[in-house]
Amino acid sequence: MKSFLLSVCAFMFIPIASVVSQSVPPIIPIRDFFRNPETTGYQLSSTGDFIAFLKPVANRLNVFVQPRDGGTVRQITHVKDRDIRNFFWKGDKFILYVRDNGGDENFHLYVSPIDGSREQDLTPFDKVRAEIVDDLEDHPTDVLVGLNKREKEVFDVYRLNVETGEMNLVAENPGNVASWVTDHEGKIRLATTSDGVNTSILYRKSESGPWTSVLTTNFRETFSPQFFTFDNKELYGVSNIGRDKAAIVQFDPETGKETGTLFENPEVDVSGLTYSRKRKVITSALYTTWKEQRKFFDQQAAELYATFQQKLPGYDVHVVSSNKNEDLFVVRTISDRSLGAFYLYDSKSSQLTKLADRNPWLKEDDLADMKPVEYQSRDGLTIHGYLTLPKGRDAEKLPVVVNPHGGPWVRDEWGFNPEVQFLANRGFAVLQMNYRGSTGYGRKFWEAGFRQWGLAMQNDITDGVEWLINKGVADPKRIGIYGGSYGGYAVLAGLTKTPDLYAAGVDYVGVSNLFTFMKTVPPYWKPFLDMMYEMVGNPDRDKDLFQQNSPALNADKIKTPLFVAQGANDPRVNISESNQIVEALKKRGIAVEYMVRQNEGHGFSNEENRFAFYEAMEKFLEEHLL
Repeated sequence: MKSFLLSVCAFMFIPIASVVSQSVPPIIPIRDFFRNPETTGYQLSSTGDFIAFLKPVANRLNVFVQPRDGGTVRQITHVKDRDIRNFFWKGDKFILYVRDNGGDENFHLYVSPIDGSREQDLTPFDKVRAEIVDDLEDHPTDVLVGLNKREKEVFDVYRLNVETGEMNLVAENPGNVASWVTDHEGKIRLATTSDGVNTSILYRKSESGPWTSVLTTNFRETFSPQFFTFDNKELYGVSNIGRDKAAIVQFDPETGKETGTLFENPEVDVSGLTYSRKRKVITSALYTTWKEQRKFFDQQAAELYATFQQKLPGYDVHVVSSNKNEDLFVVRTISDRSLGAFYLYDSKSSQLTKLADRNPWLKEDDLADMKPVEYQSRDGLTIHGYLTLPKGRDAEKLPVVVNPHGGPWVRDEWGFNPEVQFLANRGFAVLQMNYRGSTGYGRKFWEAGFRQWGLAMQNDITDGVEWLINKGVADPKRIGIYGGSYGGYAVLAGLTKTPDLYAAGVDYVGVSNLFTFMKTVPPYWKPFLDMMYEMVGNPDRDKDLFQQNSPALNADKIKTPLFVAQGANDPRVNISESNQIVEALKKRGIAVEYMVRQNEGHGFSNEENRFAFYEAMEKFLEEHLL
């Protein structure tokens, strides 16, 4: 795969100045990129007799159910204030979904029977967050749910009957459990604990047995349980213990030792493992180079995906749902230029039936290709990323929007990105990069970002911009930077560290002051504060580091036009972060556009707020970069 990536990069940048794609596409209405899908989220019930999906009603996504073989389509939820984004079946009778209040991320779990007769909040507790521990697929009514209602910092586990609402405590958190793991019978047999830096695996042979600590590591080395072996005796997990790149391993909880390596990749971390619940076999491992890849262990699964590729060429195809018998599948297509479509596949008849296009108003031929690229940082690291060039324009002296991802401990991947496509349609080249600290490239690359906010992490972004200028692609006078969350911090750091590099900046729910950010994290993050101190810095011990790399405290260096957007209820990046940078600039008499939405949190969820933000962003970038 590495040689393929290099050949793509060589193709792009040796003759790039002379390349013209095709004719310039029409300007697509901005709301077409950011409106709710026409329909999405198709899921099969347990028997496969029913299909549920999401569809907007009065601009809010709600759940609908229809018989698989045709018949009446019934709306079963009726939310009006906020989209339903995630739901799942409980057997063939109930739909469960989560939603929060105005972006506060205190998600509640709701149930609705498929006749739409009622919608019930199953966790009606104020300022409490619900998390699904196990949907208990084989039980007709029960699920395991984690709630932080006893203590805000930790989650206990309850067995919840979704039909009656009855709830019973089954695992009380002693104060340091970060996650719970069930076996294939739905019994809680494993827990991971954290003291903020060190992580331990606790194991018990049965739910009535005592917990035993079987493995303890520093957070830099991790074993992330995936699921038990099918005899419920050992575990499969993702581990980077004793290695740089995370691999899929088998682990014996009795001894605390790995018993084998299933799969590893020399270039990138392996991220997950899939299996057939019915046939009780491992099917594939997942990893991402420049796009997601699969390593198949099972011939039947390999043949199934080969059939999808043969029937739906030119797209990445993903199984998003199946019935319990695993002979009916909902699959979704996607590419860098398409949000794709949903299909129903019957493996008995080999029949593939199209269910719906997700966003039929967006035409692939009008959208731009996202290409993998790589460049060298100033200290010799290879930085991987993606470049999207506006279709139909010469790839030279283009206006550019640099788009560092949030997180920061995640990574950008190849695929459809509405923000990128919107910007490319307006004539901008878009550069995304996986700077050091991004995940997926191994432990050393991740650790290289520790305590480097505003320093080497920011240099990686700057080096990408300089690389694009040197290639002749970027017009050095028309470069902007846009990002959300950590990406918003990178925007502000870019404007303070390299004030002459950018002609405009857009900060979306970004951190501005490392001191206040670290003191206002959500309560359920507090068990990990010591880890964050090592990764970001300690506000008490690293005052010079925080002072030098907090944009709000260095706002006197900003001379670039800035647009800031913030949700008032954001629990991750408190509104004070945006207030501080805005107030600091206004004190200097520098104009800064500021958009606050009172019913939003960490990013704008409601459609009308997305429209307002991107329309203002378009006007701002047009004024300063075009």
